[in-house]
Amino acid sequence: MKQGIFTLESNIQLTDSVFEMKLRGDVSDITACGQFVNIKIDGLYLRRPISVCDLNGDILTLVYKTVGQGTEKMSAMLPGERLDLLTGLGNGYDLSASGDKPLLLGGGVGVPPMYLLAKELKAQGREVSVILGFNTGSEIFYEKQFKDIGADVRVTTADGSYGTKGFVTDIMNEKPYSYFYCCGPEPMLKAVYKTSETSGQFSFERRMGCGFGACMGCSCKTVTGSKRICREGPVLRKEEILWED
Repeated sequence: MKQGIFTLESNIQLTDSVFEMKLRGDVSDITACGQFVNIKIDGLYLRRPISVCDLNGDILTLVYKTVGQGTEKMSAMLPGERLDLLTGLGNGYDLSASGDKPLLLGGGVGVPPMYLLAKELKAQGREVSVILGFNTGSEIFYEKQFKDIGADVRVTTADGSYGTKGFVTDIMNEKPYSYFYCCGPEPMLKAVYKTSETSGQFSFERRMGCGFGACMGCSCKTVTGSKRICREGPVLRKEEILWED
């Protein structure tokens, strides 16, 4: 973990509630796809954890949804502002398990960490397929970005207003895949767990206090005991997860 000051380069709106923020700073502690950063927001006690979407030199890309006071303040920030970030948090995805045809599944704000993962897997010569799940067509973002890096992209919407009507699990087994990676709301993760035909890795979204393992507030049960989502996670392997009712 490293604390650093980043300069805001851009902060653009992608949908009614989703924004893309680009920051310039020291990203040397971000070493794996699936890690996250913790942003200090003036006037608020707790930092806001945001998944890493992309890295390009010293430019860090974050895609976030406005869901509360902290992210609302982030959405109003302007280029040139400086932000205090903790970087290199969490354990990311293990790419060595992917096989030749990995499948990436992202739901809503679980889509952003899939982008850097897709880029890295493509750079390794993998045949990457991506399924993006949203509630409705107006919420879709980053479909073009995934296509531009050469991924096979399919989109599902719950209301059928765009792509395939339904959920990511409705089409995930239509094509063969060697392994899967997944990030999204917990009901989606549970559904993928039950539907998947191979092993895989899940990235969990939990409310975090400190973000680096001190407060134990984001613990979850696994076959080897409790693990902290911010420290031992957010990525867990399919075989170690114990789902809570």
